[in-house]
Amino acid sequence: MAVKVLILEDNPVARSFLCRVVRESFSDTISLTETGDLEGARKQIAIAGGASGMHGVDPFKLIMVDLELPDGNGLELLAELTHYPATKIVTTLYSDDEHLFPALQRGADGYLLKEDRFEVLVEELQKIVRGQPPLSPAIARRLLTHFRHGNEGDAGASGAGFTTTPGAFTTSKPIPLLDRPLDHQRLTPRESEVLTYLSKGFTIKEIANLTGIKWFTVNDHIKSIYKKLNVSSRAEAAVLASKQGLV
Repeated sequence: MAVKVLILEDNPVARSFLCRVVRESFSDTISLTETGDLEGARKQIAIAGGASGMHGVDPFKLIMVDLELPDGNGLELLAELTHYPATKIVTTLYSDDEHLFPALQRGADGYLLKEDRFEVLVEELQKIVRGQPPLSPAIARRLLTHFRHGNEGDAGASGAGFTTTPGAFTTSKPIPLLDRPLDHQRLTPRESEVLTYLSKGFTIKEIANLTGIKWFTVNDHIKSIYKKLNVSSRAEAAVLASKQGLV
């Protein structure tokens, strides 16, 4: 089955460019859907299960969202898709804090600048397979600079127009792994299998090959595992799984 990808971009040239980037980035068979406005994107998402990704339909697995659109802002769509089971990547020309941080707060899993070279965008998009967030180099530097300054005082975050919300980019002291609430009883057999491979250092693509499922599906399992174990990284999941005897 082809992996479904939705590209929301109003500029036809940029849209064609992003389609080429997607095709070059993944070895899976790709089914591309293109749209140039929010209304079109909402219609396509409604066909693919609606904003909640209804069970029993084939939802999009990757959604690439431009921010400035003829009938609104891509941030609106991100906010509507909080529970949609897809990797959501912002593709834009804006690298300022006023666009970056609201996009991340609304659930963007990555942030790419369309002005980057083709090869750079392909390399960044391929990070999804490895469980890493696709971030343009300039965006990664901005994030590092922002949070380094933020650690020096509360003015760092507020000065950029960024308001921290619960669970989003907080710098509070982390909860010790062994003190975290554990819902491992709720892990499905497939999630337990994926967690075992994660703990042994296998990449998402390797896990997909070993289990015979798509890497996007592996990515979904990992997100579920992180949520159930109350962790935010592969390392934390591996340590917790080992200490709790889950693997």
